[in-house]
Amino acid sequence: MADQLSPDEKFNLITRNLQEVLGEEKVKQVLQERALRVYWGTATTGKPHVAYFVPMSKIADFLKAGCEVTVLFADLHAYLDNMKAPWELLELRVKYYEQVIKAMLESISVPLDKLKFVKGTDFQLSREYTLDVYRLSSMVTEHDAKKAGAEVVKQVEHPLLSGLLYPGLQALDEEYLKVDAQFGGVDQRKIFTLAEKYLPSLGYAKRAHLMNPMVPGLTGAKMSSSEEESKIDLLDSKEDVKKKLKKAFCEPGNIQNNGVLSFVKYVLFPLRGVFSIKRDAKWGGDKVYSAFEEVEKDFVAEIIHPGDLKASVEVALNELLEPIRKKFESPELRKLTSNAYPDPSKTKAGGKGVKAGGGGDGGGGEDDELAPSRLDIRVGKILSVEKHPDAESLYLEKIDVGEPEPRTVVSGLVAYISQEDLQDRLVLVLCNLKPQKMRGIESQAMLLCASIEGEPRKVEPLDPPEGSLPGDRVFVEGYESGKPDDRLNPKKKVWEKLQVDLKISDECVAQWKDKQLMTKLGQITCKTLKGGNIS
Repeated sequence: MADQLSPDEKFNLITRNLQEVLGEEKVKQVLQERALRVYWGTATTGKPHVAYFVPMSKIADFLKAGCEVTVLFADLHAYLDNMKAPWELLELRVKYYEQVIKAMLESISVPLDKLKFVKGTDFQLSREYTLDVYRLSSMVTEHDAKKAGAEVVKQVEHPLLSGLLYPGLQALDEEYLKVDAQFGGVDQRKIFTLAEKYLPSLGYAKRAHLMNPMVPGLTGAKMSSSEEESKIDLLDSKEDVKKKLKKAFCEPGNIQNNGVLSFVKYVLFPLRGVFSIKRDAKWGGDKVYSAFEEVEKDFVAEIIHPGDLKASVEVALNELLEPIRKKFESPELRKLTSNAYPDPSKTKAGGKGVKAGGGGDGGGGEDDELAPSRLDIRVGKILSVEKHPDAESLYLEKIDVGEPEPRTVVSGLVAYISQEDLQDRLVLVLCNLKPQKMRGIESQAMLLCASIEGEPRKVEPLDPPEGSLPGDRVFVEGYESGKPDDRLNPKKKVWEKLQVDLKISDECVAQWKDKQLMTKLGQITCKTLKGGNIS
C-alpha cells in the first residue's frame, strides 16, 4: 500500500488524529526522499491497558505509510521514574510487555516483521551513551529537567535525582535509535521540546515529534495503570469488561472527558473505518456509521443512548481482546504474568524477607499488616449537618460517599467550624471502621481532619483536589494497587498504628510517612495547619 501513496498522502496518514506535530516540514522533507524512521517508547511499569490500543492504531498508520518503526521497551526509564519497576523485576516486565504489545499488534493485524523491538538497557548502559548522559547533565539545568518531566515523571515532594535524569535519557534515545521522529502522548511535549533544545548542543540533529491526545479513562480522567477503576486491563474477562464499561463516565449528550466515545474515535475508526451501534428495533435498530463525526453528532443530539454506545463498544473491544486472552492462556505466559506482577501481599520485598506493603514504589519493606492501602478513605460530600440531639458538642452529619445511601457521621467539630461552613463541603471520610454509637447514635464512618494541639486546639477538615466527586478513592502514593479491608478489625488496631504516621507537611499536604495522600486528580491538602496531625 505504501508504494502507491504520494508523500502528501503518507503525511496525512502519519498525522491523522494526532493532537500536535513539531517539525512538520522535516517530516515532509524526509517523505520526499525515503521512508520516515519513527520510534515509540513505553516504560515497562504497570500492566498495559486498553488505552494502549491508541498508540497501536497509530503504529498501524505509520506502517501503512511505509515508515520504519522501532518499539522501545524503556526498562531503565521504568526504574528511574521513582522506581515504578523494581530492579529485580525489570527483565520480567520487559518480557511481559514484549509479549502483550505483540499480542495487541497481532489482534489489529499489524505485521510484526515490519517492526523493530529494542530494550533500553541494551544500549543505554554503553560507554558512549553514558558519556552523553554526563555531557547532557552538564548543560541541562535542574529547572529545565524538572519542568520537562512534570507531566510524565511521578511527582513527589522530595524528588529523586533519577527523575531529573529521565527526560535527558529520552532525548538521547532519539539519537541512539537513529530515528527522524519520536511518537508519544501530548503529556510528553515538554520532554520533546527539551530534546529539540539540547540535542543540537551535543552535535546531534533535532528530530520531529508526533503527539497523540491523552485519551480519558473510564472515570473521565487520564487512563492510568495505577488507577484500577480508570482502566480495562488487556486480560480482563468479558464479565469484567461489561462491569467496568457499565460504571464508565458517559453522560447523555456530553462529549467532554468521555473515555467510551474517545475509544471509538481513536481506536475503532482508525482500525476499522466503520462503527456499528447495536440497539433494539424499537429504538431504531442497528446503525452503521462510516465517520466518527456522525457518531459524535448523534450522541450530542441524544439519538445514541450511553447504554447503547457502551454495549456496542463492549462488543468491539472484546473482539480485540479475545486473541490476547487466548494467547495468555498458555502456562508459560500465565507464569510470566504472575512473576512480573507478583501479588504485593504475598511478595518478599527487596529479597529481605519482609512482606511488601501495598505494591508500587511505596511497598518496599513495609509490613503488610500496616499497608495504608488497607484504609478505605473516600471523598465525601456533606449533605446535611445539625447538632446532636443529646450532645451540644457534637455534629450529626449525613455524608455522600458514593453509595446508594449517605452515611451518618458523628463528629466533634462544633467548637471549630460552623454548620454553614460544613454544609455541601467536600471532605475525606474513613469508611471501613467498625460503626460506633456516640451518645445513642451510630456513627458509620470517620470525618478526617488536620489538627494542631495547643491553646486553643486548631482543627480543619482535609480538602480533596478540585473537581473531586463523592466516592473518589483516596490513596497513598505508591500504594495505589492495594485493596482496602472490608472492615478494619478493631482488635488489630490497624487504624491506630497507621494514623501515627499521618501528618501535614510544611506545604499543607497530607502525607503518610512522607508519601502524599492523593486521588486520581491530585493531592490532599488542608488550609493552614502546617505540621499538624491527621485524625
